[in-house]
Amino acid sequence: MERRQFLQNGTLAGISALALGGLTNAAQAATGHPQAAAGKTFNLNYAPHDGMFKNSAKSDDFLDQIKFMYDQGFRAIEDNGMLGRPAAEQAKIGDLLAKLGMQMGVFVVDTGNNWKTSLTTGKQEFKDAFIKTCKDSVETAKRCNAKWATVVPGYFERNLPMGIQTAHVVDALRAGAEIFEPHGLVMVLEPLSDNADLFLRTAEQTFEICKAVKSPSCKILYDLYHMQRNTGNLIPVMDMCWDEIAYIQIGDNPGRKEPGSGEVNYKNIFKHLHQKGFKGVLGMEHGMVGKGTDGESALIKAYRDADNFL
Repeated sequence: MERRQFLQNGTLAGISALALGGLTNAAQAATGHPQAAAGKTFNLNYAPHDGMFKNSAKSDDFLDQIKFMYDQGFRAIEDNGMLGRPAAEQAKIGDLLAKLGMQMGVFVVDTGNNWKTSLTTGKQEFKDAFIKTCKDSVETAKRCNAKWATVVPGYFERNLPMGIQTAHVVDALRAGAEIFEPHGLVMVLEPLSDNADLFLRTAEQTFEICKAVKSPSCKILYDLYHMQRNTGNLIPVMDMCWDEIAYIQIGDNPGRKEPGSGEVNYKNIFKHLHQKGFKGVLGMEHGMVGKGTDGESALIKAYRDADNFL
């Protein structure tokens, strides 16, 4: 997949801020947050989500939160529910990200069938719903400048052999990839650990499916929280699947909170990703240990600590 580059150093970030005519300074003044001036860009491209800093931004408005995120040094966001936002709101988010030099991470291709037995069955109704949602996702991606969209194939069809289920999923994903390819949009398949009924469970299984689909628009979302729960061995498995990994998500285990709250050595993982030259987005798809502005400050500090690997 093509991984886009964006503003990655303090000098360019400063130029961008000046070009915005003091937009971020205004955001800092509005928040009054003790870390509002600590805006050094991170070594990797971590992406918070809606609600993560609502207390510090003093606003439930995602646009205000994005400005605060920028002031803290974040240069990307992700938004699982972007597809469900009104078109005008999607466009406003995309416009603000463009002004700030920030990148849009994943949103979910939500057919309404992601958490049920669907694509594994081979039934046309589920394939049709997936294709329609892929087409809708292209329009959403245009508005918010997205390059990646998360796909979950649903649950096992336990009355069918595994090979048949896999073939049905591959067939549907090929149809989706044909829709995404002309627009440079990449669906990232996410193996999950939430329950034992989910069809995609491991990065290795997802790697095999991506190889079968044979499209630059079908890659892996390597969620470190889910992979720690399902298989562990995070760095070796990542390396084995590397040429099909397009997107990474973060969450410590147990608890699915910020780095440093559990058993995963995120500083080592981030260092490994940096050494591999990863320039993509790392979605912060997790909660936080603390609450309110103190919890949000602690979350930012946890990322500063884990990002301090050079």
